[in-house]
Amino acid sequence: MRHLLTIGILMCGLSVTAQEKTDDAGSPTFVPTVKVSKVLVGGDSLQYMEFSNVYVYPQLTFSSKRQQQSYMRLVKNVKVTLPLAKEVRQILIETAEYLETLPNDKAKEAHIKRVEQSILKEYKPKMKKLTYSQGKLLIKLINRECNSTSYEAIQAFMGPLRAGFWQAFAWAFGASLKKEYDPEGTDRLTERVVLLVEAGQL
Repeated sequence: MRHLLTIGILMCGLSVTAQEKTDDAGSPTFVPTVKVSKVLVGGDSLQYMEFSNVYVYPQLTFSSKRQQQSYMRLVKNVKVTLPLAKEVRQILIETAEYLETLPNDKAKEAHIKRVEQSILKEYKPKMKKLTYSQGKLLIKLINRECNSTSYEAIQAFMGPLRAGFWQAFAWAFGASLKKEYDPEGTDRLTERVVLLVEAGQL
């Protein structure tokens, strides 16, 4: 499972913005932002402020302590895995843009191998700390952030044979790199938590 998680973020790079924190689970994962600027109106300079989104949901009610604990576990898992999923998106963008500048397939393959080695070295220790449920959540959040499944990302950069190998490996552990994120259905509660975490409200 640890190798599965590593390959799940294989396209990932370290590009955490100043807004993001990956401290302990008690700290906010994302800090709300405030942008102060000014605009010229009728010859006068007026200051204005832009705030990050604020989300308002009905208060959750739990039918049991077990259900409440399950929700708190989800919050913790989102705070652990969401920054990683966002890093995946960033490295996908950066890698795709850089590959476009390379002259031929040989140079592109060599670069992909270097990226793979670098990511394995940096992220393998992090992946070892993830639980099974966090690993499965990470696969879904990668789909949310990248608008493609982990399987599709691996296939695009490494080809169908390697993507098929890692999908089979994931299947052996009861997971799937083809798992899609459904914010309006099965992942509705997760989406609520993600939005609140991104806004710094949770």
